[in-house]
Amino acid sequence: MPERLRDGNIALRARGLTKRFGKTQALKGIDLEVERATVFSLLGPNGAGKTTAVRIMTTLLLPDSGDAVVAGFNVLTETLEARYRLGLAGQQAAVDEYMTGRANLEMVGRLYHLPPAAARRRSDALIEEFELGEFASRLVKTYSGGMRRRLDLAASLVGEPEVLFLDEPTTGLDPFNRNAMWETIRSLVRRGTTILLTTQYLEEADRLADRIAVIDHGLVVGLGTSQELKRSVGGERVDIRVEEVSDLPQAREAMEAAAGHAAVPGNDPRALSVPAEGGATTLMAVMRAIDGRKIALEDIGLRQPTLDDVFMHLTGHAALGEDQKEAAQGGMA
Repeated sequence: MPERLRDGNIALRARGLTKRFGKTQALKGIDLEVERATVFSLLGPNGAGKTTAVRIMTTLLLPDSGDAVVAGFNVLTETLEARYRLGLAGQQAAVDEYMTGRANLEMVGRLYHLPPAAARRRSDALIEEFELGEFASRLVKTYSGGMRRRLDLAASLVGEPEVLFLDEPTTGLDPFNRNAMWETIRSLVRRGTTILLTTQYLEEADRLADRIAVIDHGLVVGLGTSQELKRSVGGERVDIRVEEVSDLPQAREAMEAAAGHAAVPGNDPRALSVPAEGGATTLMAVMRAIDGRKIALEDIGLRQPTLDDVFMHLTGHAALGEDQKEAAQGGMA
């Protein structure tokens, strides 16, 4: 495999990626740069274009226009060289359920042209690292969902990739296995692996990503660190939720008079939010104004912007639907 001069500290670069499926424009011109040994997250809802972008950058799909470079190799013109330097764990565990865990890993090693003994050694090391020793000789069809995801991630690491693509890696995992996956990702980055992570889970991007690209309808609509994106939608705010929706007009008037800013609706039909330039002082002023009008509140608080606020600000809608929120909170086993 040929080697070449590396592109500074950039492990992954995509330029002008577009892709159409029939009448659907999945990607409308995606530009990305990912620094080495960092986590870069593509954050967006289902159908935003995240997986299409990943399939192009991992050589599985040709773009209509644009290109990408992984670890110094162009995925369109130097496909084989790029493949040897990347790993992919997709949304569904890509392992053979009628083989044992160990056999799956050894098979991947042979596909990377490792000699049999080297493939066994690499498999044994990954089995130990991912704590699969007790199950390594069992058929994968007997594995739980969390075990399959661990095996799938182990398989993506057999070739010791420089750049690892994780496409919705925690979808369907319970909170325990999701946290375990997060710690594995952090460990890989500490050892020098570059990770591109696609997710629809706001907390996942917030906790793991060094930089985040917010994608909606095939476009990058926001880019930066989590804190940079949050600052882009303003500072602290006072959020309230009234007990009776009929009290909203009075509550709005009270909040606006106390804070000196226009109040905006929240995600809940009984919720309002107003900028709090004075922090706790603004909160106390709003509380006094609300109390003075004898409005019953279910909740009030001083809060920092969240990635959900960022997504709402950039796209006009929440990142997750109610069913997806349940999954993100562990509603899926």
